[in-house]
Amino acid sequence: MAISLDDPKKLKPLAQQAHQVAMNMLRPISRKYDRAEHAYPTELDMLAAMIDGLSESGASEGAGAAGVRRDEKPEEKQEGTKNGANLASVMSIAEMCWGDVGLLLSMPRQGLGNSAIASVANDEQSERFAGVWAGMAITEPGVGSDSANIKTTAVLDGDEYVINGEKIYVTSGDRADHIVVWATLDRELGRAAIKSFVVAKGTPGMRVERLEHKLGIRASDTAAIIFEDCRVPKENLLGSPEIDTKQGFAGAMATFDNTRPLVASMAVGCAKAALDLTRDLLTQAGVEIDYDRPAHVQSAAAAKYLQMEADWEGARLLMMQAAWMADNREPNSLEASMAKAKAGRVGSDITLSCVELCGSVGYSEGELLEKWARDSKILDIFEGTQQIPQLIIARRILGLSSAELK
Repeated sequence: MAISLDDPKKLKPLAQQAHQVAMNMLRPISRKYDRAEHAYPTELDMLAAMIDGLSESGASEGAGAAGVRRDEKPEEKQEGTKNGANLASVMSIAEMCWGDVGLLLSMPRQGLGNSAIASVANDEQSERFAGVWAGMAITEPGVGSDSANIKTTAVLDGDEYVINGEKIYVTSGDRADHIVVWATLDRELGRAAIKSFVVAKGTPGMRVERLEHKLGIRASDTAAIIFEDCRVPKENLLGSPEIDTKQGFAGAMATFDNTRPLVASMAVGCAKAALDLTRDLLTQAGVEIDYDRPAHVQSAAAAKYLQMEADWEGARLLMMQAAWMADNREPNSLEASMAKAKAGRVGSDITLSCVELCGSVGYSEGELLEKWARDSKILDIFEGTQQIPQLIIARRILGLSSAELK
């Protein structure tokens, strides 16, 4: 199937709506909640209600993270190509992050845990957890991006699983009403035994230990959560409870195949914000950027800008490809990792370079450039640091297993 490099016409209105929201609702309060870390952005309640209404009416497919769902019937042949919820989500999220990444991550019912539910849950679970706001708890002390080494345990006891462990850097960990917790059913069986569980806020044995103070995305709360004999109904294990050693980590990785393009879209949106403002500031300073002349015959600032814009376009296209493949039932683990690795690195490079190009204006709080540079760094870290997607890419290209290439 061929892929068009143009934005799908049917999704352009959604992207335009998201851009208007970013410009008129998120950007104006961006600095306010960067300074007021841990304060809940109450302005988002109205916006979340609007997105819920659009999603329920079907007028806005893929309005957010909850719109992402992998089709479970790949054997049915599809006529032509489809631009669906995955592509709609990355396009709208990129536009929202043009406004503010931290505020996007604070949107009720649009947490990364919602994408995990959409990726792994069966039909009954998808219906039961519809409308929840779910954070996602993966990272542990001493276990960063190597999710296969998770130490948190889940032991079946009658009709319940008993969860014990500690999770850190849980986005929306305090505000969300549910947390998707990754835990192992049997440490000796390694990555194949790792499953995800939906734990409702207020469940006995689960407590928020602290909120982190962070470099960026300060509007978003980031929590450390302790689980001590936390009992969860066995029906809250997402997907199949069976341990398939042949499948290995594939079930859990399906979550990343959906969420990594979303994180790539956040980096793409934040970098675009920096590029747009930097171009305006350079123009005001008398620096001309001419697309009809080679970069090497223009000023150093113009040449740098053109190089950043080319890098940004590469990241955007990889993001679009990964989402498009998911919509069209094509395995996209390689492409999702490529999009995340490229966009995460490019996002940090562009936002920091924009600060540098704009000098004192870029470094001061008079503009949002310095904030975007801080916000973008996490997008190169969470959902797999730069090295993890690169490792996955190498394994896929070389045809090697995780045991063969570590």
